Amino acid sequence: MKIGVLAIQGDFDAHRRRLEELGADVVLVRKPEQLDEIDGLVIPGGESTTILKVLGEQGFEKLKDFVLAKPTFGTCMGCIMLANEVENPAQKGLGAMDITVRRNAYGRQIDSFIAPSSAEPVVEAGAGPLEMVFIRAPKISQLGSGVEVLARQGDDPVLVRQGKTLAATFHPELSDDPRVHQYFLKMVKNGSK
Repeated sequence: MKIGVLAIQGDFDAHRRRLEELGADVVLVRKPEQLDEIDGLVIPGGESTTILKVLGEQGFEKLKDFVLAKPTFGTCMGCIMLANEVENPAQKGLGAMDITVRRNAYGRQIDSFIAPSSAEPVVEAGAGPLEMVFIRAPKISQLGSGVEVLARQGDDPVLVRQGKTLAATFHPELSDDPRVHQYFLKMVKNGSK
């Protein structure tokens, strides 16, 4: 099982380390053709407008084809990229999840915070709340009917799944808790059933 981490911007190396700790074979994806050699993809945090510029139209379309076909996990900016609608300001998303995401909804960098999830997460029943790191985080403002909420912060959904796609508005790679990455690896292994 090969897991790619989009390595254009953001803390992709923290995702690489976590996935390798969990036994995954990790490929740092910097070129669109590398998507052909992986079974699942993590899109890390970063700046979505910058990623769109770096990818260009051809790279964006290749990435879109991948996320619509294979298991993909987006964190923070990755969550924004996976959405079918993006606000504040509006921009195109990959359309892999039936969600509307509001960029930088919690405020600026100085407003970053760490919090436990509000309810026991579905990622591992009985294991208690997740520690969640929010940095210039987006908020999911609307959920489609096929989107499952796996964790909340207050009333806000912060970890959601739709089919083979997983998205977090926070940074699980910056926590000591490996459960979100373990959950994604199980999705890839199970073929996202």
